[in-house]
Amino acid sequence: MEITMSSCSHSHSSPKPAALVEQMIKRSLVPPKWKDSVRAIGLSEHREAALTLAHAFAADDYAQYLVDPGLSAVEDKWKLHVDIMKHAVAAHCINGLVTTIGPDYDSVALWLPPGKDLDSWWTVFRSGLWRLNFQLSKEGKKRYYDEILPLLHDTKASVLGGRDHDAWYLVYLGTKPNSQGRGYARSLLEDMIRRADRENRPMYLESSSPSNNIYYAKFGFVVKKEIYLQRGPQPVRLSIMVRDPEPASFESPALATPTATTKASSPVDQQPCCTSSPCSSLPSSKSTSTMTMTTTMSANSASSSSSSLSSLGAVDDRPDETRTKEERNGDHVMIVGEIKDVGL
Repeated sequence: MEITMSSCSHSHSSPKPAALVEQMIKRSLVPPKWKDSVRAIGLSEHREAALTLAHAFAADDYAQYLVDPGLSAVEDKWKLHVDIMKHAVAAHCINGLVTTIGPDYDSVALWLPPGKDLDSWWTVFRSGLWRLNFQLSKEGKKRYYDEILPLLHDTKASVLGGRDHDAWYLVYLGTKPNSQGRGYARSLLEDMIRRADRENRPMYLESSSPSNNIYYAKFGFVVKKEIYLQRGPQPVRLSIMVRDPEPASFESPALATPTATTKASSPVDQQPCCTSSPCSSLPSSKSTSTMTMTTTMSANSASSSSSSLSSLGAVDDRPDETRTKEERNGDHVMIVGEIKDVGL
């Protein structure tokens, strides 16, 4: 009797856990190619992308510099932080470029293409950037409109000179904390590096993290200048980084095929991940103010400007001992030095 019951139980036993997991994966509605393919997203997906950046930049000095004044409750600061990211992503979906990779918007990059800006009334209105004039505290507006925007705008123009309107501007690059170390940020960067090299255009970003500077240097970015935001208790440093085009490099093994599995753990990889620093798009030459992290409409004008900070804290990189020989060689072929390790 015992044998019969055992046999019957065995014959009707459910599939092993591993088999169930495999079956669920096969039946998933998430497109398989999202796992390791870079794709551009539209306005309908801006909320999901914004949450990724919000988590990536949650501990960033620049992000806190905007939301700290006038707000005491942590919940209120988080809500404002998320709204800022929503406005920024929406604006770039409308008149810039937003790329992502991973099954759940695991890493996101906001780009301002050459010659593009976020100043039009339609972009400001449609994206919600105009709301910042009412959402930021009195001191927050002074920091954003009177200090950050003009400083970022003037700095970009002075550093790039005649190439100001010919560069790809990395406004934000961030990876969810639980998705870091998988090579997602590297894939997003390499995807645009190949394009910039083909077009023979420079790339520009602002980094708010020294560890991110090291990471970006791996891809050929060089620190050109240091600027400081000084209205808070402690100055917030932003490193201005530029990458000159290397027309032959986009065909090299290091950039030939983007991989989502070539990430080395970096200081940034251990934190919410972002690009150089919270970023936003620069205002056009017609604008009198610039916006960072999210372009918004100024209090005295119906037009808005934006500026970008792009190297906050989340990049792709694993320790050399965990990477293949080809991957390690790729870092050096890719560009000048093996310096960058951020948690994107």
